[in-house]
Amino acid sequence: MFEEFKAFIARGNVLDLAVGVIIGAAFGTIVKSLTDDVIMPVIGAIFGGLDFSKYYLVLGAVPAGTADTLSALREAKVPVFAYGAFITAIVNFLILAFIIFLIVRQANKFFQSKKAEEAPKGPTEVELLAEIRDALKK
Repeated sequence: MFEEFKAFIARGNVLDLAVGVIIGAAFGTIVKSLTDDVIMPVIGAIFGGLDFSKYYLVLGAVPAGTADTLSALREAKVPVFAYGAFITAIVNFLILAFIIFLIVRQANKFFQSKKAEEAPKGPTEVELLAEIRDALKK
């Protein structure tokens, strides 16, 4: 059983997947920082100080003495509908999806150009038509 597991782990696809997950997690952290620290403050400045992280609805009773911040309400286990955090998560997702789209698009272009270079060069369409014409004349 250990040998089977060792063979499974040693396969290239599993190692590639592990590397992809680790890099993806790190990339997700970078995108989250980009969204939270760069993009959302700019959006807030454009829309007059709008800070999406402060938009929430309290859905339950708030214990006396609890601060009126999202983190304090969550700490006090008050049910909160944090739609601002959800908007931020959507922006994170859209940025991440767009960046991955650009990466895949470039990779596809790269692999297509490699295929074109590797493809055997044959006669052009004009040359083929000329050969057919000559064969028909005979």
